[in-house]
Amino acid sequence: MQELIDVLRHQARHFAPELAQLAYKRGLAVTQSDGTTRPIPITATPVILDAAEIRRRAELSAHLASATVKMARAWLAAPDAELLLGSLSPLERALAERTWPQAVRLATTRVDYFVSGGKPWALEVNATIPAMQGYSDIAARTFIEVVARHFRYPEKALPSLLTLNGSNALALYRALLDGYAAERPGQFPDTVALLCRRNDAQISELRWLCERFREFGADADIVHPDEVSGDTTFEVRGKKYDLVYRHLFVRRLEQQPSPWVEDFLATVPGKKAVFLNPPASQVEVKSTFARLSQALAEPELAEAAGLTPVELEAIRASVPWTRLFRAGPTTGPDGTKLDDVVAEVARNPARFVLKRAWDYGGKAVFLGRSAGTVPYVERVTAAYGEPLGWPELCARAASDPTGGGFVVQEIVDSPPEDHLLVEPHGTVLPTSFFVDYSAYASVGLSKQPAWGGVCRGSMAEIVNIVGGGGVLPLITTEVASKLLLAWKAI
Repeated sequence: MQELIDVLRHQARHFAPELAQLAYKRGLAVTQSDGTTRPIPITATPVILDAAEIRRRAELSAHLASATVKMARAWLAAPDAELLLGSLSPLERALAERTWPQAVRLATTRVDYFVSGGKPWALEVNATIPAMQGYSDIAARTFIEVVARHFRYPEKALPSLLTLNGSNALALYRALLDGYAAERPGQFPDTVALLCRRNDAQISELRWLCERFREFGADADIVHPDEVSGDTTFEVRGKKYDLVYRHLFVRRLEQQPSPWVEDFLATVPGKKAVFLNPPASQVEVKSTFARLSQALAEPELAEAAGLTPVELEAIRASVPWTRLFRAGPTTGPDGTKLDDVVAEVARNPARFVLKRAWDYGGKAVFLGRSAGTVPYVERVTAAYGEPLGWPELCARAASDPTGGGFVVQEIVDSPPEDHLLVEPHGTVLPTSFFVDYSAYASVGLSKQPAWGGVCRGSMAEIVNIVGGGGVLPLITTEVASKLLLAWKAI
């Protein structure tokens, strides 16, 4: 759809101010601890994919997420479970130990990819708070509406155009309903609570989700840990909730303890209310993801986890070589035997990336090929208090137990793309963006809802929304074709 992209580049300055203002108004923003908000930039140039490819990536993510849940469960049942549990904070560990045998159903997960040569390569699985369903919908919906009106698309046809593009908020809602029905056969949740901390960084996204849930027919509210009580029910100000959607990092509870909520999170799928996205740190830890890759070379790992042939093929097709990063032998990316993985990585910085096994926001991610650059030096100094060259960093990381140590992953080359970034006041800025693709999936449901994806862009290779960057609208080829046709009809 290069023709549409060319038109958008020519017309962007006309519709960009409305695009930025409306996206921000709807909730495409990061909320600071004091309650103020910072807009998340949106691009005037979308990512365009065939609907079939979006479905294929969602299906791939479903297999990878299922495999990762199985691998975490197998590891926690194994004699070396301490290697995984030792990655977690005290409360995360306590919850994992109490809930992992019952945590077989996850309403929503997210697999993050880099796309290289048209092929998606999975970098990690998100299972604690796999957010951005709201952000993705805000970006796509706002882009479609603003561009369609600028192109004089028939107003009465806009709802069908939006429906054609899909909705992650709707997929999330259906996943929650399906999970509820599995736990309470024949029943429907009359009330839904979206549980988060006050002034959560993504509170505007949660407000968007809450509004959509209400549109879908739920009596939904945003609630906070200090408001919740109830001896036998999940209750806020006298109102009882049947279903709880958690958007609350366990580590936030360690900073501001809430014994009632901690006890609630420790029962899966919940007694006081149905609870379908329990803390799943053991699933998201990158060491678990590394074991998926390792299972291709060590069939006993795959057998212990009960991985299916379909899941193994998904791993083979999309997971780059990933290993725990500690001295010792392993199978290398090309299948040959390595005497020492640390020495191999130290010798070949351009080929590898180091990632702390359990951390948020990409703070402890180090690209070997960026060694010596300002971002590399800043990250290393923040982590270790001094600048370190690549061999020295490898030695330090290999012996660092914090967060379960590090994993090493073969680099995925995803060249930057040219996009038009819309700044908050509406100025259009040509930008070279590294773009990732994230696809949602459910685990343990009888069927997958119609999940889509979300695309983020950053001028740095380590892409993170809260730390900077923007959201790129993801639209289908069919929607793009209709917009282009409207432009040609003017």
